[in-house]
Amino acid sequence: MLQASYPYYLANEALSPNQDLAVTDKFSGEVATRVAIADAAAIDQAIAAADAAAEPMRKLPAYKRQEILNYCVKRFEERAEELAVALCIEAGKPIKDARGEVVRLIDTFRIAAEETTRIGGEVVPMDITPRAEGYTGMWKRVPIGPCSFISPFNFPLNLAAHKVAPAIAAGCPFILKPASLTPVGAIIIGEILAETDLPKGAFSILPCHRDGADLFTTDDRLKLLSFTGSPDVGWQLKAKAGKKPVVLELGGNAACIVDEGTDIDDAVARIVFGAYYQSGQSCISVQRIMVHEKHYDEVREKLSAAVNALVSGDPKDESTFIGPMISEKEAARLHNWVLEAKEAGATVLAGGERDGAMLQATLLADVEPHLSVNTQEAFGPVAILSRFSDFDAALKEVNNSDFGLQAGIFTRDIYKIQKAWDELEVGGVVIGDVPSWRVDHMPYGGVKDSGLGREGVRYAIEDMTELRMLVVRNPN
Repeated sequence: MLQASYPYYLANEALSPNQDLAVTDKFSGEVATRVAIADAAAIDQAIAAADAAAEPMRKLPAYKRQEILNYCVKRFEERAEELAVALCIEAGKPIKDARGEVVRLIDTFRIAAEETTRIGGEVVPMDITPRAEGYTGMWKRVPIGPCSFISPFNFPLNLAAHKVAPAIAAGCPFILKPASLTPVGAIIIGEILAETDLPKGAFSILPCHRDGADLFTTDDRLKLLSFTGSPDVGWQLKAKAGKKPVVLELGGNAACIVDEGTDIDDAVARIVFGAYYQSGQSCISVQRIMVHEKHYDEVREKLSAAVNALVSGDPKDESTFIGPMISEKEAARLHNWVLEAKEAGATVLAGGERDGAMLQATLLADVEPHLSVNTQEAFGPVAILSRFSDFDAALKEVNNSDFGLQAGIFTRDIYKIQKAWDELEVGGVVIGDVPSWRVDHMPYGGVKDSGLGREGVRYAIEDMTELRMLVVRNPN
């Protein structure tokens, strides 16, 4: 169970000036705990503290940063079930998915600990012209400075970790705004960071209302903004961020192609997972399923049966696969998209009903291409099924989207694999599996409305550091 209340963390210290943020159990709808919420003055203090901590963080030796990250790994392992239960309650995430996210949190901090001692540089040959004879060049990476992080509700542990752990590895102080719907996991991360020897001001974790969080974006003392969330909010923040670099991970409506010659049972099993794990609330959840006409009828039958068999209910129950969406408002929004498709002639192959925040795992076919459930990000347990006859046309249909995060392709044809990698307008192509697959050290991010830049620990460290050149002249 959760504690009765939680503080926020300002300049490494737990403070409880109020208990103004109510955090609900997303299944029962009851208030599960209360969390302190930061005002503009507290955010300003946190930024000032991060600015003051920039030099001591820069001077913190790599082995000490590594020790801090390894300590966090140890403490996360010791508190793994507590973290999973908190996640299950505050996010409504089925407990098995919650435990999986805790494993990924631990992996991300472990990878960051390893990368801490790999932030190197390079010698640059200078004597490419007579005027550069006698000169030597080299570069290294230096911390960019105080960073601003805004993390989402759907992976409140691991997506916070993908910002926090690289920042510590790189030597950057930071302020983090966790989602107001799911702040507890980030606060527990802060509780463990406060046990370490991080310099004063190295971190602040401040739940706050969106309308009071402008300083996270606009303050020039912050040298990088990393945001994960909705496209509408992300692009607005980029426009307000000023001179600082911005990293955006903004979601998608991921497609999965099932080509001829595929092992259908394997593909169906993976698609069921990819479309409906953690109730479809993932930015790389399978949303558009495109099946070669030779296999369409078989996939339709087997996939419909598998989706109808998924267990919905209390996320604390070990057998639950589909839990609540993050709010009744979001469930109603997506259910309306399903009803819109149905009224336009779509066939409901599975699910389609809603009870409060619980939306059944839903599979649709015969969906008009212009409808929201096809063109927008569903971000819930809904997927649509269609057929194709020509692989090239299927690739074009994947690209017929404002988003471009990841795509999955079930095929055994090496030439089709190469063509997909060349032509798909996405950040990642996954062969023999769903687009929902990710491991935490790989470069991860999208193109088009799916965002800017890449996460994955090593690549986040690159964003959080700058190149600094050294040129040495030998006068002899």
